[in-house]
Amino acid sequence: MLIAFRNVNQLWAYILTETLKRLGLTCAIVCPGSRSTPLAVAFAQQVPDIEAISILDERSAAFFALGQAKATGRPVALLCTSGTAGANFYPAVIEASYSRVPLLVLTADRPQELRDCHSGQTIDQCKLYGDYPNWQVELALPSSDMGMLAYLRQIVIHGWEQAQTPQKGPVHLNIPFRDPLAPIPDPKTFHETSLQLLQSQFHPEDFFAGIASTSQLSIPNSQFPIPQEWLKCDRGIIIAGVDQPQQLQEYCKAIAQLSQTLKWPVLAEGLSPVRNYADLNPYLISTYDLILRNQQLAKQLAPEMVIQVGELPTSKELRNWIDATQPRRWVIDNSNQNLDPLHGKTTHLRISVKDIKTERNLSFSSDYVQKWCNAEAKVRLVVDQTMEKIDEIIESKAAWLISQILPPGTPLFIANSMPVRDVEYFWKPNNLGVRSHFNRGANGIDGTLSTALGIAHRHQSCVMLTGDLALLHDTNGFLIRNKFVGHLTILLINNNGGGIFEMLPIAKFDLPFEEFFGTPQDIDFAQLCATYNVQHELITSWQHLQQRLNPLPVTGIRVLELQTNRKADAKWRQDNLRKFAADIVI
Repeated sequence: MLIAFRNVNQLWAYILTETLKRLGLTCAIVCPGSRSTPLAVAFAQQVPDIEAISILDERSAAFFALGQAKATGRPVALLCTSGTAGANFYPAVIEASYSRVPLLVLTADRPQELRDCHSGQTIDQCKLYGDYPNWQVELALPSSDMGMLAYLRQIVIHGWEQAQTPQKGPVHLNIPFRDPLAPIPDPKTFHETSLQLLQSQFHPEDFFAGIASTSQLSIPNSQFPIPQEWLKCDRGIIIAGVDQPQQLQEYCKAIAQLSQTLKWPVLAEGLSPVRNYADLNPYLISTYDLILRNQQLAKQLAPEMVIQVGELPTSKELRNWIDATQPRRWVIDNSNQNLDPLHGKTTHLRISVKDIKTERNLSFSSDYVQKWCNAEAKVRLVVDQTMEKIDEIIESKAAWLISQILPPGTPLFIANSMPVRDVEYFWKPNNLGVRSHFNRGANGIDGTLSTALGIAHRHQSCVMLTGDLALLHDTNGFLIRNKFVGHLTILLINNNGGGIFEMLPIAKFDLPFEEFFGTPQDIDFAQLCATYNVQHELITSWQHLQQRLNPLPVTGIRVLELQTNRKADAKWRQDNLRKFAADIVI
């Protein structure tokens, strides 16, 4: 603490970081720079209570912090210097907003007199992130006045709370500093007499008294009774959509209990934990996207009511079906966001699914739910038999295979574009308790590697499923390797380009397609990995992959590369997705 009394900036930074420590902050990501020096020094002084990790690239650092916050459910601090450094945080701030991930973004800034006069490394940082933060503020200039120090403490407490309630998300504190930035004595602001007076007045235990560690703030809800219209409906479905609850088993149990009370099937997105706790739910439907490609089945299974838990699944087939049938809908999600992109006849219930009061109902059976279960059993059998017979390396089999072979409880980060879609199509229900992570807030490919490293840092050995372009977009994430503690296996589907575009109408237009959409990069990933001193291995068979994924190593970063043919992968999907349920009768 003595270093805090070198100058007013260091005192200010000490109050800020000490308040965060007492609130429960355990991780701070620090990007190098000059203007942020007081805070960087203060965070370094808080080690080991707060793990301070230095990361060079701001965009990578922000996504690493995002991954850490996803994995822990607690706010992570993210610090940078002034100027465009903070602008590189923007994509991760957007993702944190849409994914409801708690981030404390701390941007150091120049004082007001150095703005709008071409002083170096100075941009307008106020409201830098638009309306994406839950809350944002510019702090006052550092002061040694006890009243101002109390102001700083309470602002920080408020920011911590705003990152977690009423919903989790980013908070932005813009923090101006005048020179001197280093922790050196400053007679201009700290005269010896005033320093002695402040030290005599300042009693840390009294000043910080009452700060409670509130790492997981929540607003308690009373039990929500099941509406009678749900109980009276025998043609309803529950959609277990895109969601990342902290308590996976309790969440899955709550959905299962609701399903069994209503006798409604649960259409579970591949990203939902419901598919990884399959035995909890007898009415689990995983092949809905394939089933709904059969127009006769889609018509027979049209619901009257839909309960949507979390965000809608990725499936375009499901969205189009709901849009066409226009059932009465309820969205269960305790945020204040609008989670209905279809703009249907929808009521948002701002509660958690765990708040719904359910009872096991054995008084009736439902032909409707049985039809769904019959279709699921038949289509699942066709999918599994088809996949088992495939010996060549194709993209779609990877998601199907890893759903059955990962060690129990493995954290899995799933990249956007084709990996997330193959997971929805083919992820087989299991009881492995795999914890899926993803950046489906803004659905971008930026920050994929860094987010996965953030999730894996100091946690169970983690796996990432990604395409080549998503990995290449974030190779600076490999710079984190020397600070990374734990293990990440990157399962790389290398089809030399953007496989998602092969599924879109633009793929028929040969002239611009390869250059502007397919965008092959022709990268030798073995050489790329060698540059970063990351282990690389080319996978030559499915048995080879299975051996490498279970058991997983406990340290380091490695890339397991599956080389596939992009156009052949796309043709396989086009030929097969509609065939799986084509001959099914229920």
